[in-house]
Amino acid sequence: MKLYHNPASPFVRKVRVVAAECGIADQVQLEELALTPISTPDALQAGNPLGKIPALVLDSGQCLYDSRVICEYLDTEFDGGLFPATGVDRWNALRLQATADGFCDAAVLVRYEGFVRPEDKQWSDWIDAQLQKCRRALDVLEKESSSFGGSCHIGTLSVAIALGYFDFRNPDEQWRTRAPALAAWYEEFSKRPSLQQTQPV
Repeated sequence: MKLYHNPASPFVRKVRVVAAECGIADQVQLEELALTPISTPDALQAGNPLGKIPALVLDSGQCLYDSRVICEYLDTEFDGGLFPATGVDRWNALRLQATADGFCDAAVLVRYEGFVRPEDKQWSDWIDAQLQKCRRALDVLEKESSSFGGSCHIGTLSVAIALGYFDFRNPDEQWRTRAPALAAWYEEFSKRPSLQQTQPV
């Protein structure tokens, strides 16, 4: 399998973490791409018409995207046990994943606005609105963090990845002051080998 990726992407990291948790990291060949919202390599567009990463090319030639689809595919095919099968546990895990993915979406948009858009066209109100989404997500996750415990599933992994990305791109936010219980959980949970091995660079 070949994974089109960029090492800084939180969504790529989620796929890599799930592959590691499933014990198949060595079966995923990494194909690094440099892309922006206005520049997509032809090789990626051939498999993913949206021109976004991550995109996983299977041995059959089929291309899967986005991170949620790829992660569930890997978990299903390689018995990862990261997606609860039914009931309340499943919906809670998927809801946490959605919260974390939305958090990452907003943080990535902040990055694009400040790094990709020309300085004279940057919109400070837009940046502030995206950061407010991140802060609201932090408040919700802070309240729920006492229920996370040592559970490892797609929801808790996604939350850890979102926090890691926020550390990476927005260190001035100092989110641990805002969410001390979440910070304590993250400090322990992020010791998992799958997370240690995939730190953003």
